[in-house]
Amino acid sequence: MDPSQKRQDDELLQLVTFSIGEEEFGVNILKVQEIIRTMEITKVPRAPEFVEGVINLRGKVIPIIDLRRRFGLIPKKHDKNTRIIVIEINNIIVGFVVDAVSEVLRIPASTVEPPPPVVAGVDSDYISGVGKLQDRLLIMLDLDRLLSGGDMEFLSMM
Repeated sequence: MDPSQKRQDDELLQLVTFSIGEEEFGVNILKVQEIIRTMEITKVPRAPEFVEGVINLRGKVIPIIDLRRRFGLIPKKHDKNTRIIVIEINNIIVGFVVDAVSEVLRIPASTVEPPPPVVAGVDSDYISGVGKLQDRLLIMLDLDRLLSGGDMEFLSMM
């Protein structure tokens, strides 16, 4: 193994982890702008089913996407653990509703494997890898691919 490969394997990935149902997901912390509690969400007519609506966050209108619906899961009523993870994708600020935010983790890049075709009902197109932790698996989402071009076009007009 050449030295550059060893260095890459020792690289630590810093992830924000969150849960949707029984599954635990992670996203690169550099993509996350902030994590907020849920607030009043205004419905938007003719929005795709997974777009819950919009919020006003410090004067900016931000579209809110329910990740449960995006993954085809049964919607869940928001509770005290529900959070909105605010992320910038292709110059658009978007909020993703998750059941709960767990922690910020640092995991070695060498523990991440390529995704299988389907993990926990989530299409592998959205998954950048699966992190093997001591007692659990962490599904790593590629948020840039979570929304199609048409979805992004709709969100940019909101």
